[in-house]
Amino acid sequence: MVAPHSAPFMSDSYELTQEKKHLRADCLRAMKAHTPAQDDALCQRLSAVLLASHGATVACVWPLPHEADIRPVCHALSNAGRCVVLPDTPPRGHALTFRVWTPDTPLLPGRFGTFVPDGPERKPQLILVPLVGYDRQGNRLGYGGGYYDRTLAALPGVTAIGYALSLQETEKVPTGTYDKPLSCIVTEKETLYFD
Repeated sequence: MVAPHSAPFMSDSYELTQEKKHLRADCLRAMKAHTPAQDDALCQRLSAVLLASHGATVACVWPLPHEADIRPVCHALSNAGRCVVLPDTPPRGHALTFRVWTPDTPLLPGRFGTFVPDGPERKPQLILVPLVGYDRQGNRLGYGGGYYDRTLAALPGVTAIGYALSLQETEKVPTGTYDKPLSCIVTEKETLYFD
């Protein structure tokens, strides 16, 4: 029997994989054009949404160089007494695990250029989902590794909030069997609810 956190996902069709690949390249180019002012506006809106939520343990993301810098959100949550956890990326085919982060926690190098807190594992009640692209139906485009698909499937009932800059919006994200829409996406301009 396969454990739920490592359950195999069937691959998208070749055509869908190629469609996502081309859209991902377009969205990644757009992401690189973001400004510090856009990052600041995103952090303000995202902090407000998260601080109004009921999740005591919040899974955030330490940004890659081309992504919006949401580290101020991590600090705002920590200052408000929330437990912040960051993802620890396992080998491909497994769900993410999360480790406790505080402003004083040392960070260790992780997979794909990420950083992982040198803290204990903890299950989040709310997960921030980084988006490469999104549409107005709540569909999301990630990096293509399936980590968040597996993680959300392994943690049913956990609130998932996507975040992106408005320049990452696309008319329609192609979706496959395992692509589930988010109930909320936050950008620097608006908060979109889909429930």
